Amino acid sequence: MSLTTSAPKIGLRLNLSRDDLLMRGGLVALAGVLLLIVGLPLWALLAKGFQDGDGRYVGLANYVSYFSTPALFNSALNSLHVAAVCTAIVVPVAFLYAYALTRAALPAKWLFQGISLIPIFAPSLLPGLALVYLFGNQGFFKGLIGGSIYGFDGIVIAQVFYCLPHAIMILVTALATADARLYEAADALGASKLRVFFTVTLPGAKYGLISAALVVFTLVITDFGIAKVIGGNFNVLATDVYKQVIGQQNFSMGAVVGMVLLAPAALAFVVDHLVQRKQVALLTARAVPLVPKPKFGRDLFFTAFCTLVSAGILAILGMAAWGSLIKYWPYNLSLTLANYEFANFDSNGWESYFNSLRMAAGAAIAGTALMFVGAWLNEKTKGFGVVRSAVQLLAFLPMAVPGIVLGLGYIFFFNAPNNPLNFLYATMAILVINTVAHFYTVGHLTATTALKQIDPEFESVSASLKVPIWKTFGRVTAPICLPAILDIAIYLFVNAMTTVSSVIFLYAPDTKLASVAAVNIEETGATAAAAALCLVIVATSASVKALHLLADRFLLGRLQAWRRR
Repeated sequence: MSLTTSAPKIGLRLNLSRDDLLMRGGLVALAGVLLLIVGLPLWALLAKGFQDGDGRYVGLANYVSYFSTPALFNSALNSLHVAAVCTAIVVPVAFLYAYALTRAALPAKWLFQGISLIPIFAPSLLPGLALVYLFGNQGFFKGLIGGSIYGFDGIVIAQVFYCLPHAIMILVTALATADARLYEAADALGASKLRVFFTVTLPGAKYGLISAALVVFTLVITDFGIAKVIGGNFNVLATDVYKQVIGQQNFSMGAVVGMVLLAPAALAFVVDHLVQRKQVALLTARAVPLVPKPKFGRDLFFTAFCTLVSAGILAILGMAAWGSLIKYWPYNLSLTLANYEFANFDSNGWESYFNSLRMAAGAAIAGTALMFVGAWLNEKTKGFGVVRSAVQLLAFLPMAVPGIVLGLGYIFFFNAPNNPLNFLYATMAILVINTVAHFYTVGHLTATTALKQIDPEFESVSASLKVPIWKTFGRVTAPICLPAILDIAIYLFVNAMTTVSSVIFLYAPDTKLASVAAVNIEETGATAAAAALCLVIVATSASVKALHLLADRFLLGRLQAWRRR
């Protein structure tokens, strides 16, 4: 009897041992990949800041030179100023908009929500181009703002457009998790609406407000496209990096500016991480969802507010679209499609757009596989704490690194003559790798969140039945997490189509992307063609997202019918 009962236990232990070995080997490989695509490029960037143009160690000489050069140091102050002002504008506007979507009975709520997401599908330079048409030297409303649109004012207005949807999404999530019982208790106690707002609503959304503020601050201070198009003589850190590397070929000073740019972004990330650790669950199992009841005065005010904000978003998008169809602004306003003949403005023509499609598809496929499998390995591996912690650190690091800084690190690491991976530089592969690394954190967090929702009992049952863990992954884990996998893929595709800063240093003539081509075309003064190319990117990204929503509604509804049981 003892022999028959002990044999399965021995077999089970051996089977688990093989699975553990497989998982640990995969985790070590993942750590190596992340070190290669994130850690080492940043280390190369840091090291370059302590070297001169010939690669000799010069200590802090470059940093002393930077902080003693007023023009360069003023760029840092300009970046902080713009970021602070934009954050002070965007967060209140986004809060009111999110409040309207979650706490008011708005007509056509889905339409307001959809309009608020439009800027996500556009490269950051699009609002800058639209503002040139609206308020530029030959703009439709030139002189209306009482000064030049090129500089501080233009950057702020464009950044508000660009950052607003990111803040709205965060705050909608924060305000959606509300317990109706708290409001019922406040009404029963006779509390005024103002007091309820400051004692219930605002405290419940405070972590969302902090996160939104930090996200907006980081986006503004690290963005390159808007400042490049409409910044004029108002220098910021992101454009300084570009000027030092592309304009002056001063790679050492470019590395220093990159590290200075990294500091506020990393600080914002650390603060956000500390805030999130203090957050507690606001929605318990006994909570009652808050469903807003119609109230004429409130609903009228928020409908008017959302209409005004949506009109601003559509005005900027519409102005870019109209400008892309104008024959010769502002002297010949007849419509033409000639601006979409990109070969007349850029040697690559439409090939840049198809390069973007290839790069975005590659990033979506390879990145989704790496992010989901990597999150699974890190979540399901037993023990092995040191390697798991290293993977977690490397997975979170890209969120604190501006795209232009990561791209600069890729120059110093992958273009080094003694690097055996030097052959990847200036290829489509390096663009895919850089994009996956740049947006790795969000995909990793999405996959981890989905995996945490799966009961560990699945793995226990599989182990007891001697099913290899990779079969459980393919037959159970991946199908259950299919919605999250698709979310990651679409996120990577859209961001790959719109990114500018992370790839501006890495393309070759035959791998130029649409977003980069738009920057180059704008530099030649062909604003209409640049706007046209941006509109093509918007249409592509929005179409892919629409297909994703249809897949969620129809395809996944059939493949995952078990969710409705």
